[in-house]
Amino acid sequence: MSSAEPASPVRGQRHRSRIKRDRQRRAVAALAALTVVLVAAIAVLATRDGGGEPNRTAGGTGATDSSSRPGGTAGSRAESSTTLAPLPPFEGWVNPASSGRPWSTKVDGLLTFRGNPTRTFYGTGPMPKRPKVVWSYPGASGGMCGQSSVDGQAKTWCGSGWTGQPSVWTAGGTTTVAFGAYDKAVHVLDAASGQDLKQPFPTGDIIKGSVTVDPDGFPLLYSGSRDDEFHVFAMDRGGQLEELWTLSADAVSPTKWNNDWDGSALVIDDYLFEGGENSVFHIVKLNRGYGPDGKVTVAPELVFSAPGWDDELLAAIGDQEVSIENSVAISGNTVYFANSGGLVQGWDISGLKAGRDPQRVFRFWTGDDTDASIVVDAEGMLYVASEYERGLEQARTNGQLMKLDPRKPENPLVWKVDDHDYQPGGIWATPALADGMVYVPTNGGRLLGVDQRTGAVRWTKQLPGPTWQSPVVIDGVLIQGDCNGVLHGYDVSEPGREPPELWQVELGGCIESTPAVWKGRIYVGTRAGRFFAIG
Repeated sequence: MSSAEPASPVRGQRHRSRIKRDRQRRAVAALAALTVVLVAAIAVLATRDGGGEPNRTAGGTGATDSSSRPGGTAGSRAESSTTLAPLPPFEGWVNPASSGRPWSTKVDGLLTFRGNPTRTFYGTGPMPKRPKVVWSYPGASGGMCGQSSVDGQAKTWCGSGWTGQPSVWTAGGTTTVAFGAYDKAVHVLDAASGQDLKQPFPTGDIIKGSVTVDPDGFPLLYSGSRDDEFHVFAMDRGGQLEELWTLSADAVSPTKWNNDWDGSALVIDDYLFEGGENSVFHIVKLNRGYGPDGKVTVAPELVFSAPGWDDELLAAIGDQEVSIENSVAISGNTVYFANSGGLVQGWDISGLKAGRDPQRVFRFWTGDDTDASIVVDAEGMLYVASEYERGLEQARTNGQLMKLDPRKPENPLVWKVDDHDYQPGGIWATPALADGMVYVPTNGGRLLGVDQRTGAVRWTKQLPGPTWQSPVVIDGVLIQGDCNGVLHGYDVSEPGREPPELWQVELGGCIESTPAVWKGRIYVGTRAGRFFAIG
């Protein structure tokens, strides 16, 4: 994302088949026998999980494979809770079939930007049907604002912006919400009341990205900041966050462009994966544990780093703006990310635990700044959204929304959608996948519903732009905020049909941050300086 930010300018019926009593005993006996057979079959199938993720209950609509077609889910809106089938066996870092699912089996929550390593989990329902503001933060005394420099000039930033998604999790009967904001602080709140559970932790500059909660149950919180540092915080020190470690943007060399950390980190098997605006991809071995006092500890080691650019890219774009501002995605044994030069990369991490350095196995140039996070479906297909700023021919050729097949590295483009009729054009938001559709807004305010298989644009809606908030889909409802401060809810329970609007909630202030939906509430901040719980 460029350093110049825009000014601050919200059933279906379940079909229940009714079985009439059969007065004939033989029919009743046959039905009972059939029931016994079905129960036995289900029990057998459940034992064949082979070590995959256990059954979980999760609301919302997750990603489907690329063969899904609009219209496959007919009629009514989805129920708020769905029992997920066991995952098939998988040996590696991230099971591709986990696309659309919750990240952790140890922590019940939406723990990172877009919820999981494939960036395809948006939270859990039920979705509020008649949403209204339940509380806002901070109190009536004022908003969350701070000063930070843009091109050497001080500018006041308020609230939360791109990407700004909070993390929300439930443990010990308490639901907690955490986020970073433009008041240069990390906030940890009681989700029920909006009161501080921890004193806000001041960093040295504003926070644009989304925080990550440790998925393995360690009381750790991870957050970047524009203060040059990526931070690791302990949450088991009473009413305080304690900074345990930082990674400086200057810890590696060479670097390019900037020192911010917009990306939301992934933590898997004690390794942390993060890209920085220093244009470098980093892997850190955290060495998490507990001290003699029972408090959480880390002893991090930077075990790998690599430039996110190459000479071919620099020659093609003619500048040095190659920062990594998206959140890395992992599917199978491959880490995917892109940069502000438009270079999409995949790095094989299969040998990392054995001491072998990752190797780049995929390269694709979109043609322009690609800050939106890469989304990976259950088949391993990549969905990439790019901006249109430089006006290069490659960006016009590839479009601004792309589906890529990394199994075909020489010609991975499956389909594209164009949005290059104006500058700056294209897409800042990260796409959402649901029921065979891809949903994404453009910088100019167009909200698109795209067929996931073919790339055909099924419908568009025009909203007040710029629309940078990544869309969220839960229970057949699509949430999209606009830059007039209105949160919209659309009924997408019939995929492919132009969705009617269900509700609006006026919050005030441009909505750039991505909402988190968790068990009946929506949590989101705006550029007007406040953070809201909607229920």
